[in-house]
Amino acid sequence: MTFRQQSAPYAHWEFVHPVSGDRLRVVPERGGLVTEWLCNGRDVLYFDQERFADPAKSIRGGIPVLFPICGNLPGDRLPLTSGDFTLKQHGFARDLPWQIALLGDQSGVMLVLTDCAETRKVYPFGFRIQMEIRPLTAALEITTIITNTSGSELESMPFSFGLHPYFRVSDLSCTALEGLASRCLNHLEMAEVETATQLTRLPQGVDFLTHPTGPVTLVDQQAGTRLQLQHHEPMDLTVVWTDPPRAMVCLEPWTGPRQALITGDRRLELGVGESTTLTCRYCVS
Repeated sequence: MTFRQQSAPYAHWEFVHPVSGDRLRVVPERGGLVTEWLCNGRDVLYFDQERFADPAKSIRGGIPVLFPICGNLPGDRLPLTSGDFTLKQHGFARDLPWQIALLGDQSGVMLVLTDCAETRKVYPFGFRIQMEIRPLTAALEITTIITNTSGSELESMPFSFGLHPYFRVSDLSCTALEGLASRCLNHLEMAEVETATQLTRLPQGVDFLTHPTGPVTLVDQQAGTRLQLQHHEPMDLTVVWTDPPRAMVCLEPWTGPRQALITGDRRLELGVGESTTLTCRYCVS
């Protein structure tokens, strides 16, 4: 087992599994970002290292974390009993520094984010997010424990949580997805449409949300590889996003749709001292 800081090709923490040799690269200072998952010698994640080198640009690659919202809010406004707050798209977790440590059983790494003065300006709750990331045999398991640590009897803490992983593909025109629901919400038009129609547009760019009844599989027909997202309630919505000409597909587990904290649709809430556990797994073959 290896768990150490590295300076090249960029500053990161490296974890190498003691049995499989699978490798994770993590940059906790940049939103707890997992930048590499090397599985059976295959680099599974897409990561634009050149763009990452410019902190002024948004990240394209790795596994960004979405909290306390997924998507955006109208006017970036979050109305709460205690007042209105400004929350930018996908929240702030992907922009803040996290703490990293080796898991006690040395099976992976743990990332932790807690509230601070900066977060309380836009989201007036105390919280702790603990992500446990474990490379398994031909799989990556991510377990997230979210706790409301507010010190007073405030209103319940509303939130959504999601992951935004970028996966390499050979060619978007030779990429398929299996297991999606027949209908989806097209985020580009905010209208319900046929999923099959969206799948024909992967090379042109898509952004849609579905509620599948089981695992969703990304098929790289040119490489002959498959990647399956196994998700569990309540993180069982799936967003598919492509950004051509980038040869990648984002296969994202979300707990709730855009604007869930306003509409109440699948909004999660935790009382003071309460916790919830969210899990998902990506399997490669």
